[in-house]
Amino acid sequence: FGENIMAIPSIGGGRQFGDGNVNELVLSVQADVQTATSTATLTAAQTTGGILVGNPSTTAATYTLPTAAALDASVGNAKVGSTFDLTIINLGTSTGLITVAVGTGITAVGNLVVAITGSAAGVGGAGVFRFRKTGTSAWSVYRVS
Repeated sequence: FGENIMAIPSIGGGRQFGDGNVNELVLSVQADVQTATSTATLTAAQTTGGILVGNPSTTAATYTLPTAAALDASVGNAKVGSTFDLTIINLGTSTGLITVAVGTGITAVGNLVVAITGSAAGVGGAGVFRFRKTGTSAWSVYRVS
């Protein structure tokens, strides 16, 4: 009805909708990798960045998540049910475990301890956490691996 509809090109790599090249790699964008060392309160940017490399060295550390209100301010377009993932990689040695503590308004589900790389704990030194918005200034964080 008079609309100009433009086809998505089928060249140039990447995956497309419809009749595109469905066997090609699905690309995404990764924010700068965030870092932390000793016990700290994480910023919203560190939490929403996708990857956090922690190196508490030989001493256990606690990384406290920001408040749910701070997450709301950082991801202002999030609606109830919106999610994002955070992978924490622990480069610590000896007793350098990382414990994730929740900020105000965040509910934790699952084990929030990230073992040391190569430890016998079976989690390989990394933990994947899914954050889900559950209401205004309310989020849940789930340990998914």
